[in-house]
Amino acid sequence: MAQDVKIEQLWIPDSLEAPDAADFLAAVEVGRKVRMQTWGSDDLAYGPLEKLLEFADPYERQLILVAKVDGEIVGTVDIALPLTDNLDLAEFTLDILPEFQRQGVGRRLLQAAEQLARNEGRTMILVDTNHPGASLHEFERAQLVPGSGQGFVPLESREVEFAQRTGYTLQHIEQFSSCLLPLDSKLVADLQAEAEEANNGRYRLHHWTDRCPDRWLEAVAVLENQAGADVDPSLHVPVEQDMVFDGAILREAEDVAIAQGRRTVVTAVEHLASGALVGLTTITVLAHRADVVFQDDTLVLQEHRGNKLGLLIKVANMERLTEQFPDARVIYTWNAPENRYLLTVNQQLGFRTAGVTGIWQKELPRLGTSNS
Repeated sequence: MAQDVKIEQLWIPDSLEAPDAADFLAAVEVGRKVRMQTWGSDDLAYGPLEKLLEFADPYERQLILVAKVDGEIVGTVDIALPLTDNLDLAEFTLDILPEFQRQGVGRRLLQAAEQLARNEGRTMILVDTNHPGASLHEFERAQLVPGSGQGFVPLESREVEFAQRTGYTLQHIEQFSSCLLPLDSKLVADLQAEAEEANNGRYRLHHWTDRCPDRWLEAVAVLENQAGADVDPSLHVPVEQDMVFDGAILREAEDVAIAQGRRTVVTAVEHLASGALVGLTTITVLAHRADVVFQDDTLVLQEHRGNKLGLLIKVANMERLTEQFPDARVIYTWNAPENRYLLTVNQQLGFRTAGVTGIWQKELPRLGTSNS
């Protein structure tokens, strides 16, 4: 057990140059070191400025608790409290420096975060554990499968043992993949030809960056809502989804992304006979890290699946990305393992499995109720 662990809420400075920014910078560095330990690179770590911009998000309130030993930050837990829907939910990201793992620091931080969440009226807690591909093979004999969907996490890993010991239940798995950029030009030509043959001139592509053109705004909202209704709810964590998209909400979300310095590259597909948008795909480029980009949602309406539209829009969007952001060298994405269609498309594009993320859930007793 680490001696004299002190838990406190992290002060968020106004700027990175402020005299009181030292703890914030140290906390961000803890996250970077943990990701280096897990993945062997810091591609998935927030830079200090990126992290600071997160605190201006109007859709969720962010808090960070830190664990200090001898005045040094050795662990952090990021707490995200949604503000527009899922108001009983809190999402935690727990990071402990490698040399302080297995010493009780994580348990102390997690207990403090759970208490804070309860005080905020949050009773449903989600945390994740990350498992690189190599560890999946290492532990292949002992697997823990989720409450819904497919995939597994390695039962004997430190993170899984910790999650189980602290009362969390594995809900579902997300497969984590990466693809090097730019795509090979012959591969692009072959995949485009395959997709165009399947859709047989019945569809047209549209592209935009950051802001959706006015003419497509309400169509994108309709698409987001319909695609949300298409998803099998058993494949998702059981939390209420109250958000219904409309043009105003989409514009607000664009404003938030732009304020956080994020760039958004979008390709949508129109069904020519009806004039409706029936699919879209989005790639996000972070403000201060143009070499690492993230594949966000790819949506195709149920009745238009089977025409290789997912392949068509993803190839086109990755090409657009390379034109606009030539520094991008790798793209990352997360998918449910049961989404065989998108995983197959990703494989065709050159994505390779990097590991899995386990999503864990715990229901806290409401304040004023006993544990008995």
